[in-house]
Amino acid sequence: MSHTELDLRERREIEDLLNAPVSIAKIAAQIGGHRSTVYREIKRNRFEDTELPYLIGYYGMSVRRPASDRRARQRKLGRFARACHRFEDRLDA
Repeated sequence: MSHTELDLRERREIEDLLNAPVSIAKIAAQIGGHRSTVYREIKRNRFEDTELPYLIGYYGMSVRRPASDRRARQRKLGRFARACHRFEDRLDA
């Protein structure tokens, strides 16, 4: 199974179905993904503010930038070439 990120259409659909209120399992079936993917998406990108409690929730449009920033961030082996080469050498051995 290949890894694919949620696109804007799927995030908007999650938002609409959460407002409907529809269960997470039904949302996952609707967008064609796994329910753990939907749970993780909502948990990572839920907006919470104690000063504005009426705005707490999941907003599909507002999560595009944080999600793309997380994907663009280089991981440890990408940042440290020397460590990457040592790791590859150990894998070869």
